[in-house]
Amino acid sequence: MRILLLCSSFNGLTQRAWLELRRAGHDVSVELALSERVMLEAVELAKPDLVICPFLKERVPGRLWRHHRTVVIHPGPPGDRGPSSLDWAIAGAEPEWGVTALQAVEEMDAGPIWGWRTFPLPAEPPRKSALYNGAVADAAVELVVEVAAKAADPGFAPVPLDYRRPEVRGRARPAMRRADREFSWAEPTDAVVRRVRAADGAPGGRAELCGLPVRVFDVYRGPVPPLPSGPPGSVVGRGEGAVLVRTGDGSVWVGQLRLDAPGGVKLPAVAVLGERVAGVPERPGWGEVTYDRGGDVGVVSFDFHNGAMSAEQCLRLASALRYAVAQDTRVLVLRGGEVFSNGIHLNVIQAALHPEVEAWRNINAINQVCREVIACTGQLVVASVAGNAGAGGVMMALGADRVVVRKPVVLNPHYRTMGLYGSEFWTYVLPRRVGASVARRLTDEALPVGAVEAVELGLADRVVAGSRLEFERRVVEYAERLAAGGGFGRLLTAKREAREVDERRKPLDAYRVQELAEMSRDMFDDRSGFRAAREAFVGKRAAESTPARLAVHRELSGASGADNPIASHM
Repeated sequence: MRILLLCSSFNGLTQRAWLELRRAGHDVSVELALSERVMLEAVELAKPDLVICPFLKERVPGRLWRHHRTVVIHPGPPGDRGPSSLDWAIAGAEPEWGVTALQAVEEMDAGPIWGWRTFPLPAEPPRKSALYNGAVADAAVELVVEVAAKAADPGFAPVPLDYRRPEVRGRARPAMRRADREFSWAEPTDAVVRRVRAADGAPGGRAELCGLPVRVFDVYRGPVPPLPSGPPGSVVGRGEGAVLVRTGDGSVWVGQLRLDAPGGVKLPAVAVLGERVAGVPERPGWGEVTYDRGGDVGVVSFDFHNGAMSAEQCLRLASALRYAVAQDTRVLVLRGGEVFSNGIHLNVIQAALHPEVEAWRNINAINQVCREVIACTGQLVVASVAGNAGAGGVMMALGADRVVVRKPVVLNPHYRTMGLYGSEFWTYVLPRRVGASVARRLTDEALPVGAVEAVELGLADRVVAGSRLEFERRVVEYAERLAAGGGFGRLLTAKREAREVDERRKPLDAYRVQELAEMSRDMFDDRSGFRAAREAFVGKRAAESTPARLAVHRELSGASGADNPIASHM
């Protein structure tokens, strides 16, 4: 079936839908909903059998849905309507939520229903972005595949929306207003956490901190009294870029802030508050990098917000790896967080006084992390990839001996769309895994790779289904089997010998120097548009056109848009 994906951006959910539909044998093309004219032109060129909108904030033009079957994936249960569905679900402590596939009609979110999924929401409020990229995305991808199958069935007819039906339990809700995002630090911790997480990752909870109007993100419960004296809203501690803020009945750790003003950039909280918290003491309780040991298996865990790794975060992770490598364990697990890693921290780079210098510092720091992984010859290293990874984050995982990915994971093993050549020893680890020709294809095409395809290509060794906690448990069990297996000594010897042979053929430093020579031209000379791509990503600027690598219908018709790095934030 010829399917057109119409979307606001080629985000993680849309990438998963694209991958699953292609794997099911469908002919899939993508168009960004940049304007009514663009959307109408896309269907004329693509001539789709079906239009699916996995992530669409814009209204579908009447001239489109009247002539082409168009199904919108809405992040709410049947009957739910409005643009702030997940925000209201979290803010209102809904015990259950869902996703609905509905046909586009004149009234938004009111069309006939093609299918739906429901799932429980935890009592502890989830971050909106975590909910969207987790349970919502899982349900949405299932529905996308189901919709395509139903569209091929001539006997199928969607069910009109009828609020008298028992499964239709949602209702129309307005868009959340700025006032709905506001909170006071004097409120109870529970209320602060819920209000912020209902707006995380965008647009953030609204408050004042240290005299600054800010958007608040990435909050976790802190210790309860006794705490240092001070009124609610006082910053009473800090650690690894986060700040500890007093609430009405306790405290919260705040990981990320953004000045609530034009041009504000989301950054680690300490970076935003600057001198205002310079004298605040360091306190334990916030840790992005940890080490745990169980028998012969050591686990280095890291969980960086949105998978972005600043120079400071990379140096902390490299230090933890050096400690872990020095232990007498047999297997080391490198465990990422909700997002495994997306490489260097573009927001921190953009906000720096000298962005190019900060980018250079960042790439050298992440190279230290990757070198520790590759050069560990005293243990087997297992990369535990429970969340999506891109660019240098993929290459960091590929430095391990075994790469285990969770089934919903999407990998983007390329740099081109950000106007960078790339580093992180990718010219060594990627061809070592998949061969030179496939490595060239992956980096040139700059397309996402699903978990199953990653194993087929050699990017990964195993795919494991289940929740993130189940996945992490099973990866540790796998590491324990490796450590206890009779073939461990043989595997470790083979690893050492292979590394020695590779080092004699071409030292790791040679790969690093060659990659950095190319990166210096990208970062300092801006030969491939890194500056514009970075600014577009950080500023969340809409793309000017759909990249040609996605808009197959335009390429085939000769009406292809430019595939330039400025569109890289997709």
